[in-house]
Amino acid sequence: MDKQEGESRLIDYIDGRADETERAAIEQELVQNEAVRSLYNQLTEVMGAMNKARVLEPSGKLKANFQQALQNEIALQARPTKTVFFSPVVYRIAAGFVLLMVGLVIGYKINQSNVEAERLARLEKEIEENRKMMLAMMDNQLSASQRIIGVSVAYEMEKPDDEIVSALVKTMNEDGNTNVRLAALDALGKFSNEEQVRNELIGSLKTQKDPVVQIALIQLLVKMKEKSVLNQLEKITRDAGALKAVKDEAHAGILKLS
Repeated sequence: MDKQEGESRLIDYIDGRADETERAAIEQELVQNEAVRSLYNQLTEVMGAMNKARVLEPSGKLKANFQQALQNEIALQARPTKTVFFSPVVYRIAAGFVLLMVGLVIGYKINQSNVEAERLARLEKEIEENRKMMLAMMDNQLSASQRIIGVSVAYEMEKPDDEIVSALVKTMNEDGNTNVRLAALDALGKFSNEEQVRNELIGSLKTQKDPVVQIALIQLLVKMKEKSVLNQLEKITRDAGALKAVKDEAHAGILKLS
């Protein structure tokens, strides 16, 4: 049997296509022949790399070039030589092929990485632009509806930054329109698990003068089970300037939190 048949036998053995008799013969050769063992290790490594490389389908031209290179090498090896039985012909050809394939895979991965980075950069830019637009809308003193839209955009955020929280707090405490203030309070309520927001809501109860917002704020703090506002609720119930509806809400809050 010539060397080409020997390499073919070894490849069939690696692929699991050899029958029992053939496997036994090859395994004996692997034990006795160091050159065979070396080629076996080489072929195992290369064939494994080729399997991984198949994630990208090579072009028809690349396949044709590989086949031509393989045929040229086989023709050269067919000439009479004194080469040992298992010469690594397939290894040399396959190694070149795998290098090409690995190049394609790496190129693909790099390209995908660049595309992902560009997409992320665009997304970050859009988020920043939306953030600036939202803050500008919340600060638009000429249009209450614009300020409400800005607050609504903030409400949809998963976790606002400090600047947005500060803008919402300022709107809740100072905006001249009750509906806008209520919208800001509603947005802050969504983020009340944040310590900064929680502290701002507690502090607002001491300074809030809009009765509609006062009632909504008391309801929110009670829902949050914020017992630290009990003293402030007591003060509201005794405040001669507070509306009866606000006093009643404060009293109900005391009962629920006590």
